Amino acid sequence: MEEALLRRNLELIRGVAERADVEIILAFKAFALWKSFPIFREYISCTTASSLFEARLAKDEFGSRAHTYSPAYTEEEFEEILDCSSHITFNSLSQYERFAPKVKGRASVGLRVNPEYSEIETELYNPCAAGSRFGVLAKDLPTTLPTDVEGFHIHCHCESGSDVFARTLVHIEEKFSGWFPQLKWINFGGGHLMTRKDYDVELLVRTLQDFHVRYPHLKVILEPGSAFAWQTGPLVAQVVDVVENSGVKTAIINASFTCHMPDCLEMPYKPAIRYAETLEEEDLDTARTKPHTYRIGGNSCLSGDFMGLWQFDHELQIGERLIFEDMIHYTTVKTNMFNGIGHPSIGMLREDGTFELFRRYTYEDYRNRMC
Repeated sequence: MEEALLRRNLELIRGVAERADVEIILAFKAFALWKSFPIFREYISCTTASSLFEARLAKDEFGSRAHTYSPAYTEEEFEEILDCSSHITFNSLSQYERFAPKVKGRASVGLRVNPEYSEIETELYNPCAAGSRFGVLAKDLPTTLPTDVEGFHIHCHCESGSDVFARTLVHIEEKFSGWFPQLKWINFGGGHLMTRKDYDVELLVRTLQDFHVRYPHLKVILEPGSAFAWQTGPLVAQVVDVVENSGVKTAIINASFTCHMPDCLEMPYKPAIRYAETLEEEDLDTARTKPHTYRIGGNSCLSGDFMGLWQFDHELQIGERLIFEDMIHYTTVKTNMFNGIGHPSIGMLREDGTFELFRRYTYEDYRNRMC
């Protein structure tokens, strides 16, 4: 991770928050490297959690109680979650009825609502798909909300543009504005990728300012994750072998898509490799006919642990480094140790040019997970 790039993102996010008069908080589900939190604290004051462990991380390492939402709280964990949370959002009316009496003024209570509209194209990431388990539908809300419900939480974006938010907001207001006078805050969730190069920041600011004009009493919260760490840290791997089958060359690296970069297979998301051309055509004929064209294969036993194709300006060599751009968000939080494969070390390149090693993973990390 590069400190200068992180601060660039944080400056932009703080500027949006100030100009639009909203609170923007860090979602741990995308980024939770707690050794970088002292830098975050210079720009933001709160975070959002989706579990007991994330809520504890907020309190213990970030130094403030979390805005917490979980699809399903449990009796065993709720008291500790509540102790770590300034806001508690319930996914359903049944969860609210079960746990809200325990809150008793110790946190601000919210309900997640489902606008039944999202422009997310990948079904795996669409929380508003038909039959979704997320949020209360407008038709199921009582006309008068319980007196302790102070906010609505709405999440229906994924690395989206501000134009998507503007269109979605129309649907949100059509569905739920009748309840807005009863609320104190509204959380528009994550997926607002405001640090992406082509993101229309001015449209986001205007959209939020206009919303304030219509509902001046509502505090507005955004909780992006990717936007904070966007383009701040690459994954550096090495070529350990090159194999060929049916005229297709695969460069096998000492890292794994399934273990270290799972979004590449889930989304699927194809990362850029520095100094290589990303080829959109994935057919084998392209791999056979274009010079210096390779699939990249991971070092796990999963047959599908590969991606392709990339074209280089030379023949790849054993030991050569490949730099996968923008691999710090939604990776470190989702890694696994399938096959006992160790994780890449994590560190920060400081603005003064020095490197700080945050963590080097060892055999004990694998062994302790298998107990």
